[in-house]
Amino acid sequence: MGDYISDPGKAAQTLKGLIDKAHDVVFFGGAGVSTASGIPDFRSPNGLYNQRGYKYPPEEMLSHEFYMDHREEFFDFYRHVMCVPGAKPNQCHRKLAQLEQQGKVSCVITQNIDGLHQAAGSKHVIELHGSTHRNICQTCGAVYSEEWILSTEGVPKCPKCGGVVKPDVVLYGENLKEENLLGAVKEIAACDMLIIGGTSLVVYPAASLANYFNGDELVICNLQATPQDRSADLVCACDIAKTFDF
Repeated sequence: MGDYISDPGKAAQTLKGLIDKAHDVVFFGGAGVSTASGIPDFRSPNGLYNQRGYKYPPEEMLSHEFYMDHREEFFDFYRHVMCVPGAKPNQCHRKLAQLEQQGKVSCVITQNIDGLHQAAGSKHVIELHGSTHRNICQTCGAVYSEEWILSTEGVPKCPKCGGVVKPDVVLYGENLKEENLLGAVKEIAACDMLIIGGTSLVVYPAASLANYFNGDELVICNLQATPQDRSADLVCACDIAKTFDF
């Protein structure tokens, strides 16, 4: 294991120094990237899976089986919890977009479905788990926005053909799109610096992507320990938005 830093100011300057020396940086992020934008993560003590008050466990409601068997409840949960129309990009999103414009970051790979990387200006984004901003009719293929979904009630039906409109998000029990997974593998295998941020690296197959990295600098930015910490050249155990404040 390389350097372990818990002070956000020191972490930011150390990370900047590594990025300045790198030629091709890929960022691979999870739910912790968006917590500073007011979107709860999943597995932290205050995360979605540890919240009470739901009729069903949140993790169950995000499964393909639940979607098939309890569609009214699924869409009620989806609208009220998974769609966050007021969320804005935070410093991490903005800095990654800036670094892409500067030719440093070649790709952002995200497990998030909130679209905040694109909202911040990132162009090359691989969304492993899809996006709330795409909702697709299962009959005719028409695509609808997050705003449209939020304007509907019950199970949303396509105005064109009457088919069910399903969010273009990967639920538990569903496979990741092969082109996204292969694209992520290709980007990680080719870069010389990989930054993994805001993810506990426990959800597979996404968690296995770090195994394809063969570059020079592996950086982990996450408040909690991850299985990759021992392999990292730098571990920033502090707020990710503050870590990217440089």
